[in-house]
Amino acid sequence: MKEKTWWQNGLIVLGMFCLSFAIVTGIQVVTGHIAGMASMIFVLSVFITSVYTDGYLWGVASSLISVLAVNFAFRAPYFEFNFTLTENLVSGIVMLVVSVMTSTLTTRNKKQEQLRMESEAEKTRANLLRAVSHDLRTPLTSIYGACSTVIENYDSLGKEQQLKLLREVCSDAQWLNRMVENLLSVTRIDSEKVSVQKTPVVLEELIDSVLVRFKKLHPGVEVNVGLPDDFIVIPMDSMLIQQVLTNLLENAVHHAKGMTKLTLQVFTVGNRAVFEVKDNGCGIPKDRLKTLFSGMLPSDTSGNSGEGGKHSMGIGLSVCAAIIKAHGGEIKAESTPGEGTTIRFWLETEDIETEENEDEQ
Repeated sequence: MKEKTWWQNGLIVLGMFCLSFAIVTGIQVVTGHIAGMASMIFVLSVFITSVYTDGYLWGVASSLISVLAVNFAFRAPYFEFNFTLTENLVSGIVMLVVSVMTSTLTTRNKKQEQLRMESEAEKTRANLLRAVSHDLRTPLTSIYGACSTVIENYDSLGKEQQLKLLREVCSDAQWLNRMVENLLSVTRIDSEKVSVQKTPVVLEELIDSVLVRFKKLHPGVEVNVGLPDDFIVIPMDSMLIQQVLTNLLENAVHHAKGMTKLTLQVFTVGNRAVFEVKDNGCGIPKDRLKTLFSGMLPSDTSGNSGEGGKHSMGIGLSVCAAIIKAHGGEIKAESTPGEGTTIRFWLETEDIETEENEDEQ
C-alpha cells in the first residue's frame, strides 16, 4: 500500500475542513441556530480525515483547526477565541482524542496490511523460485546427459541414435527458451511499477500469429480454431497475450496425456472476448486446480500429466495468470479427470462503433 504524499494528505485535511464548515454554515443559515451540531460535524470530519491520511500529524492538525473554527465561528462570543468555557474545552479534547485513537488504529491496520502483502509477495517469490529451479534443472540435466552420451559413445552410437539424442537436446533448449521468455514477462508486468502498454489488436491477426508461432514449435500438432464472425479489436500487449496463448497450447501438448483433439476458441460475451484452450486429454485432479496458477509445483509424479516429469507446468501458468491480471482480465480452469481440461480467460474489447463515430466527427 503506497503512502500518500504530503500534498495529498493536505488536500484531504483542507477538503474535509471546507466541507464541514460549509455544512455547519448551511445548517446555521437555514435553521437560525447550530447548538451542539457544529462540534459533532467537525468530530466526524476529524475522524474521516484521520482514516484517510497517513500517520498522526494530519489527524491532530485537523482536530486543532476544527477546534479553532468551532470556537471562533460557531460559539458565543462569535468571531472571538474563548477557551474559558467548559463546552469549548470538552469539544477540543474530544476532537484530539478522536484523531489520536483513529490515527493509531488506521496506522496499525495499514502496517498489518503491508505486512500481509509483503508476506504474500515473499510466498509468491518462493513459489516462483521453486518452480524455476525445478523447470530449469530438469531440461539442463537432460541436455547434459544427452551430450555426455554422444561424446562418450560417439564411435559406437549409430546416426539414428545420435540424431534422436540431438533432437532431445533441441527440444529441451526450446523449453529453456520458453522459460526465459516467461521470466522476462514477469519483470515486465510488475503491476506496482510498470503498467501494461495496450494497443488495439485485431483478433484474427493475433490468432494467426499465435498459430504460426505454435506450428514452428509443434508442427505435428493440429489446433482446431473457432472465431466469431464479427470484427473484434482488443486493447492489449500483443506479445504478452501471444505468449499466454502459446503457453496454454504448449501446456496441453506436454501435459494432456492421451490428447487427440486440441481446440482454441474465441467468443464474445457483452464487451468481453473470451478465449478458451480445450483438450480431451487426461485432465487435472481437483486438488491441483486450486494452485494451478500459483506457480507451485504438483506434489505427485504419478505420470498423469504427460511429460510433466520432464516439463513441469511450474512457472508457465502462473505467468499466464499474472499477464491476464495485468490486463484487467481473469483466468480460470475447468477439468474432469479422464475427459480433458479447459482453460478460459477474458479481455475487454474495444467499441468499434464509438471510435468510428468519433473519427467521422
